[in-house]
Amino acid sequence: MRFVKLLGVLLFAFAVVAMAGENKLGVREVNHVKFDATIRVGTTVMPAGEYVVRHTMQGEEHVMVFRHEQTRDEFKVKCTLVPLTQKAEQTHTVYTVNAANERVLQEMVFRGDTAKHVF
Repeated sequence: MRFVKLLGVLLFAFAVVAMAGENKLGVREVNHVKFDATIRVGTTVMPAGEYVVRHTMQGEEHVMVFRHEQTRDEFKVKCTLVPLTQKAEQTHTVYTVNAANERVLQEMVFRGDTAKHVF
C-alpha cells in the first residue's frame, strides 16, 4: 500500500514538472543565453554576458525579458512567436550585422521549444 501511494505521489510530481516546463505557446517561460559580444535587439542594445530570459505576455504582445546575470539589468523586447515543425534539437541565435557593425538579433530558438522568437 505504501508503494502505491509513493508511486502516485511521484507520478503527480513528474506531471507537474513536465507541465511547468513548456507553456501552451510552445516555449519555456525561462531560459538562459550567453552573448559573446554586445548585441542589438530592436532598439535595445545589450552588453555581452550571460542572461536569464523570461517569456512574458503584455496583453496580446509577446515580450522577452533579458536579465543580465552579473549586473541584474533588465531589457524588455517585443517578439513574435513562429511555430516550428518539430521540437528544436539545440539552442541557437540568428543575427545580422548592420552598417554600424553591430550584431542585430533576428531570431532565437531554445532547445526543446516548438516555436522560435523572431524580433
